[in-house]
This record gives sequence, C-alpha cells and structure tokens, in this order.
Amino acid sequence: MRVLGVDPGMTRCGVGVVDGAPGRTLTMVHVEVIRTPADADVGDRLMRLDDALTAAIARYAPDVVAVERVFSQQNVRTVMGTAQVSGLAILAATRAGCAVAMHTPSEVKAAVTGSGSADKAQVGAMVRRLLKLADTPRPADAADALALAICQLWRGAAQSRLAAAVAGSGSGSGSGSAKMAR
Repeated sequence: MRVLGVDPGMTRCGVGVVDGAPGRTLTMVHVEVIRTPADADVGDRLMRLDDALTAAIARYAPDVVAVERVFSQQNVRTVMGTAQVSGLAILAATRAGCAVAMHTPSEVKAAVTGSGSADKAQVGAMVRRLLKLADTPRPADAADALALAICQLWRGAAQSRLAAAVAGSGSGSGSGSAKMAR
C-alpha cells in the first residue's frame, strides 16, 4: 500500500510518501517540503500549495492520503492557515479518487514512537529508524509528513478491518465472526 502523508502548513507543508503494510518493511518513496513566502498574498500561497499537492498526488498515485487533523492552538492565525491547507489536501485527494484519512498529532506520535506526548526530535528519530534513513528528514515538517504516512499504514489498516468487522456483524449473515477471526 502507498500512503501520501501531508503535514499541512501555510509557510511549510510537508509531503511524504511511504510504501508498506503492517508487519512489513516500510520504504520511503519521496519527501519534500512545499514552501510559500510569508509575505505573499494568501490566495497566491494557497494556489501554489494546491498545485504542488495535486502534482504530488498525480505523480505518486497513493492509495490513501493521510492528513494531520487540525488541533486547537493558542495562535488562531496558525490554526487558520493549517486548516486551509488541510482542506486543500483533502480536496486534491478526493478529486484524484484517493481515500482520505485524518490523524491527530498525538495519534501519529503514539503510532510512531509509542508515546502520544513524544517531541519532534523523538518522532524524527523514529522515522529515520523505521525507514532506515541515513539522516533524520529536515525540517521537522518532512519527518512529520512521513510519520503521518507510517501512522496510516499501521493504524489505518487496523481501523479499516475493525470497521468492516462491525459492518459485517450487523448484516445478519453470520460473517462478522469470520471477519473478526482473520
């Protein structure tokens, strides 16, 4: 399975593509940080980000696009920009026919490091180890995008199986228990 992770940001937007599956070796396919000038017009910045995200999805053809779920911060301006870019990523994925998954920062940290309160250095170090990279991806937005992809590969598959099992158990066909046993 191929997952494209997006760490949304107006000035720096991380994009990471990882191939893998639960219990299998993970492979980094691509990582980049899309940058826009802080002093540019918001519309121009969003258009640049949209073009870059659309191009990345077209080029790498992911099965799923995993986007960081916007969380509350003290800085409303930062939250607004993050939410706008998150929306662009969701729209670009949907237009391309890709499934979209969203994960909170603590879900991503827990999936990659085992602790939902891990710091950026710990996330970066684990991304480096899990993907067998010589160096930690920099800036942190790059490592965070890869961590989102890893989180989806590991947690998303389990969430999908649980949802299918729950849906199957309500069908009355008796197949729900067979699905749970797999």
